[in-house]
Amino acid sequence: MKITRITTTPLLVPYKKPYHWAKGIIRGAGVVLVEVHTDDGLVGIGECVATPSAPAIEAYLNVAGDICIGRSPFENTRLMGECYHALFQALGTCSAPRYSGQVLAGLEMALWDVMGKATGRAVHELLGGAVRDEIHYFGFPQGATAQEVADEAREMAAAGCDVIYFKVGRGDALDLEIARLVRAAVGPDKRLRMDPNESWSPVRAARMLRKMSEFDIDMVEQPTNAESIAALAQVRDRSPIAIAADQLVFTPQDAYDVCREKAADMITLGLHETGGIARFRKVAHIAEAAGIDICLHGLYETGITTTAANQVGATLPNLDDGNQYMNHLLEWDIVKSPDLRLQEGRLPILRGPGLGIELDADALARAAEGHIKEVEKNG
Repeated sequence: MKITRITTTPLLVPYKKPYHWAKGIIRGAGVVLVEVHTDDGLVGIGECVATPSAPAIEAYLNVAGDICIGRSPFENTRLMGECYHALFQALGTCSAPRYSGQVLAGLEMALWDVMGKATGRAVHELLGGAVRDEIHYFGFPQGATAQEVADEAREMAAAGCDVIYFKVGRGDALDLEIARLVRAAVGPDKRLRMDPNESWSPVRAARMLRKMSEFDIDMVEQPTNAESIAALAQVRDRSPIAIAADQLVFTPQDAYDVCREKAADMITLGLHETGGIARFRKVAHIAEAAGIDICLHGLYETGITTTAANQVGATLPNLDDGNQYMNHLLEWDIVKSPDLRLQEGRLPILRGPGLGIELDADALARAAEGHIKEVEKNG
């Protein structure tokens, strides 16, 4: 089997409501669909997040695609190494392990998908098999105000989500109000997690964590700037609440450093940070050796990434029981099947060949048109 061509399509799927976080407001999931075509007529599917822009990601993918043409998708690991070298090392532009992950994740996903389709096996089977039958996700309420976040949290708790996760870093008073109202809305038994998205200095983090402990917070994700392991380790050493590393960990080397420095109680990790499934597992195994759990991370993505994360999460003994789920933010998804709606905060391990998905042609057309309209609107 040989790769004959690779196509990319920028897409934009709107959110049901604006997504509020410490860095601003996001109104939709912008991605680049990656399709790997083979001479056997199979097509592997993946997606890259389209930041800073879809044309920027596509430009890199075009170069990577040229490297893959005529090669076997079963050379996945070697191809990714050659793509990284060509894009980020060969011309003296130095290494870029973090940005390269974002650029190459969708291509790597698509290669796994076509490998699974060629063998008639789900990706998790190619990785050694599932160690669980389902994955647990947290409820992720949204809102412009604390009351809106709390109201949505109440609905998610009633629907069976045992863990509720919300964004903070939006100002101390608002952050505390969100925590207070969410705790009141969901009751004493649900576990609460929050994410300031690097917005706090160690001093501010110490102050806020003391105050937040009143609301029985289960975990705080990446409170300090992701460029400093020392800052996160300092906060974790003094915190009454468990601390997770997120933007601090993209590579296996990052994971090793965090574990060595005892900077976090958990690592939150996504496919778009690591560059796909294979390196995701490398990071997870390093964390496992240190006795640290992995929490699946989400970005501005569609069900394609949800299914890929489901496949790799199925294989991890140290997967957390409250993982990030982004599909509920979408006004509609481009995945036609399977049904990716959570049932009591859970999603079964997907069993079809490859990633186990079928795309919706009409939704794809709408998403492609959505991207075009967004480009025209922004000039």
